[in-house]
Amino acid sequence: MKMASALVEKFLNSLQYEKNFSDHTLKSYRGDLVHFVSFLMAPPAAPAAMTPAGQHQAASDFDPVEVTAALRAVDVLVLRRYLAVLRDAGYSRATVARKLATLRSFYKYQCRTGELLQNPVAVIRTPKQERRLPKFLDPTEVERLLETPKGDDLLTVRDRAILETLYSTGVRVSELCQLDLADYDPLGEMIKVRGKGKKERLSPIGSYAVAAINRYLQCRQGDPTVATFDAKPLFLNRHGRRLSQRSVRRKLSKYLAEAGLDPGVSPHTLRHSFATHMLNRGADLRAVQELLGHRSLSTTQIYTHVTMRRMKEVYDAAHPHAVPEPEKVGV
Repeated sequence: MKMASALVEKFLNSLQYEKNFSDHTLKSYRGDLVHFVSFLMAPPAAPAAMTPAGQHQAASDFDPVEVTAALRAVDVLVLRRYLAVLRDAGYSRATVARKLATLRSFYKYQCRTGELLQNPVAVIRTPKQERRLPKFLDPTEVERLLETPKGDDLLTVRDRAILETLYSTGVRVSELCQLDLADYDPLGEMIKVRGKGKKERLSPIGSYAVAAINRYLQCRQGDPTVATFDAKPLFLNRHGRRLSQRSVRRKLSKYLAEAGLDPGVSPHTLRHSFATHMLNRGADLRAVQELLGHRSLSTTQIYTHVTMRRMKEVYDAAHPHAVPEPEKVGV
């Protein structure tokens, strides 16, 4: 959907062609800007009804000249009113922060290109974020999940390979679905991952995942309809086309139920589990950062709090005064 403002379209084009943002990220930016324009163009009493699940007038329905004028006229008071509307509508702090970050980038771009002289978002502080601990499975729960797909049919063998790959590499589900056959190196036990911002990285893949993928590829090659399959993607759906993220989430929910595990677990939980288990077994934080494809080390540091038990064990074993000597106990 085209936005009824050249200001927005030029900004989105810069994200796509200059910064190589992914389609998913571009969709998020566009949605945030559509929502903001809907707020600007709505009657005074209407914004209160802008709930997270609400439907807003399409941005393309507005007059382009009026939209551009409204975007140019935004000041601190308008932004504070918008944030108040988001809060009253029940948006989470994380969502409010994301929408504000979108507007910050949008107006910064307008100043950089000379469309505006001042950035009205520059003086707005980002809401303080709730610090949530990453959810993860313990190793025994992961084993239960990985052992759940049973059977020799093509789709079941594929599902086992998918679960093994997610846990073995810690890739995002979007990255898993983008994997091509050419990205998989079974001899070197590596995969090439296309991450956020279309950045590529090499990731090791464990022997269990390699064995599962090899078995899947053997079954796939032996399928009587293999000639009709798309030969490029690594993981295919039942129709022989590239697997979607939705399909992966649906399959994971199925196996979680069968394994008797928390149905709230997502593919990203396996990513959290990968990072947590690596750190608990002594992996270097910067190495885990590289494996996860995090741009900043601070993003990876969220996992360090869940490794405190191991840190305490190391401390007890290494520090002379951590644990009392047996002969001194009771003295």
